[in-house]
Amino acid sequence: MSPQWDTIGFVIASKYRLAVLSVLEDGPATTTEIADTKDLSPSHVSRALGRLRTRSLVELTVPEEQRKNRRYDLTDEGSRAWEKIQRAGLAS
Repeated sequence: MSPQWDTIGFVIASKYRLAVLSVLEDGPATTTEIADTKDLSPSHVSRALGRLRTRSLVELTVPEEQRKNRRYDLTDEGSRAWEKIQRAGLAS
């Protein structure tokens, strides 16, 4: 099933959410790894990850109780959304 345009709009409205999806496209990563890859603030990346998790676009790949080195990955829906964003030329 293709992601809805409101989901795409949600992602592209934030450079942080776009950055998170672009890094996670290459595989699981921690908040710090995402922030370092894109030269962004870890706190902003963390907030973006939380919002993307709420929309089921990313998922935690370690137990919820783990507080350090939490790794995130794209869900199937997140992968489809990222592909649609790229095909539409919205991942600037």
